[in-house]
Amino acid sequence: MSDTLTKDHEVVVQQRRAAAARARRLKTLDSVFELRAFIALGVLIVVFSLLSDSFLTVDNVITMTKHVAINAVLALGMLLVILKGGIDLSVGSTVGLSGVVAGELLQGLNLSFADAVVFPQVWAVVVICVAVGALVGTVNGVLITRLNVAPFIATLGMLYVARAAALLISDGTTYPDLAGDPAMHNTGFGWLGQGRPLGLPVAVWIMIVLAGLVTVLLRSTPFGRWLYATGGNERATELSGVPVHRVKMTVYMISGACAAMAGLIIASELTSAAPQAGESFELNAIAAVVIGGAALSGGRGTVRGTLVGAFVIGFLADGLVILGISTFWQMLIKGAVIIVAVILDQSQQRFQRRRAAASAVAVEPGNEPANADAAPRAASDA
Repeated sequence: MSDTLTKDHEVVVQQRRAAAARARRLKTLDSVFELRAFIALGVLIVVFSLLSDSFLTVDNVITMTKHVAINAVLALGMLLVILKGGIDLSVGSTVGLSGVVAGELLQGLNLSFADAVVFPQVWAVVVICVAVGALVGTVNGVLITRLNVAPFIATLGMLYVARAAALLISDGTTYPDLAGDPAMHNTGFGWLGQGRPLGLPVAVWIMIVLAGLVTVLLRSTPFGRWLYATGGNERATELSGVPVHRVKMTVYMISGACAAMAGLIIASELTSAAPQAGESFELNAIAAVVIGGAALSGGRGTVRGTLVGAFVIGFLADGLVILGISTFWQMLIKGAVIIVAVILDQSQQRFQRRRAAASAVAVEPGNEPANADAAPRAASDA
């Protein structure tokens, strides 16, 4: 009997050691998956640098980073929504709407009842446009939390509503000159898209500040913990007393405000606003978040990963332009990158589940069960 127990004990120990080795291998593979965005970015930089001498110049890197910043501002708002397990397809239309509202205000707001034309100052225009973006996000939040509309459907509807609002306000035309008039004290709008304090574009500074704020929000506040918990298991989080509906409303408001800021940057850079601006930007934002390692199911994602994902999308697009690749091929390549990113995300989740299963039965060498009588039971459990 004693010999049988000893043999069973050795079998269990060997099984657990094998599981521990497997868990370590899966952990290493999981770490590689976590770094996939950094690896992709490094590969892009090396490839495009070899194919074009102008890719890695200082001026071009600053220009590309400015383009990245616009997508990153959108992606940071989208990250919060995806962490909750939602989606926001309306951000591209909000980009166009905020630019149109800025154009309308900067060219003078006609108050017919007072027989006057009001020219708001630039800071007021920025505040109003960001508020408009937050309002779009609020409507999304109300549809999702109060009326139980699926996030995909609610934000898809708002995509059309916001775009239609931009077209109606502008009558389908472009506001060609947003430089302002010194006599009306509404000049300075161009600084938002063209200014370079300390040698960096304003858009890059906005990206840096926003990334810092979102990092603090996620890491150092109860809201951040609530957000991750809601994305992981919404029902359990709600039963634990977390205001889930308020969390949802807040993330959609932030996403709308970020989209409005991106629209302001674009309108300022071009000193013009078109209602068609921002088309398909929501796809770039989602791609940046997914490439950065966030799970579309919610509960997993980081600011660092999202920023790297935005750089991957931005450097890929600009690199293809520098090489003279056709727009049609650019669309195909970008779509393929998004598909690969989702496949890798699903693969990472499978590896994590297998790693968790292996870790549950693993034992490190030297930590074998001391009680041999428990060996047969442990073997049956394994």
